Amino acid sequence: MDATSRLAIWLNDHPQHISNVVDYNAATDKLFKFDLTKSNAELSPALVNDTANFSAWVNKKLADNHCRYGIGGYMELRTIYDNREQFDTTDEPRRLHLGVDIWSDGGTPVYSPLDGKIHSFKDNANFGDYGPTIIVEHHLNERTLYSLYGHLSRESLAGLTIGMPVTSGQQIATFGTAEVNGNWPPHLHFQLMLDMEGMAGDYFGACKLSEKERYLKNIPDPQLLLRFAKAVNESA
Repeated sequence: MDATSRLAIWLNDHPQHISNVVDYNAATDKLFKFDLTKSNAELSPALVNDTANFSAWVNKKLADNHCRYGIGGYMELRTIYDNREQFDTTDEPRRLHLGVDIWSDGGTPVYSPLDGKIHSFKDNANFGDYGPTIIVEHHLNERTLYSLYGHLSRESLAGLTIGMPVTSGQQIATFGTAEVNGNWPPHLHFQLMLDMEGMAGDYFGACKLSEKERYLKNIPDPQLLLRFAKAVNESA
């Protein structure tokens, strides 16, 4: 059984414990699904290698489609990491995205979807990295789940301590701007893990395509907690 199936069993039995990760009303808030794969001809190097241009492109897509958020990315094979050295390895580049990205303005509030405690936090301040990052540990009866929030504001890390309790629905962070979030258009990288594999303040947000089956066993689909409706550009 993969990670998504294992987590879904518990969440389906306990929907009352789940809160939104961002302010979202399915009845009124529209979503746009971004395609960041090689099939998207709009993703030229001139676009994705210039953060200001990339940000303007994201914002225009959201405005033109009257959408509050952009979404997408779970197990998506991406081309936008070609100029980000930390995604390269000697044999095979890491291009398979493991979380869901939620695109919106810098300063957008971020909430914990479940009760838990601060597992770790760190400013991963490399070009193309997560920037400020928080990881929350959740105990779901006998199962432990970890949620990762990347590309945050630096203010999000202020006052945090390891083991600090958080409650479902509590604001824990805000989206960071490109100046602090790893040089990306403002967005949240939201990812779930069943096992942190000894890491703290960081966990792989992308893997090699050849490692997909391994990570599917540890990385559940964040949609289980996000519970987003279909995007305006998705087929029914």
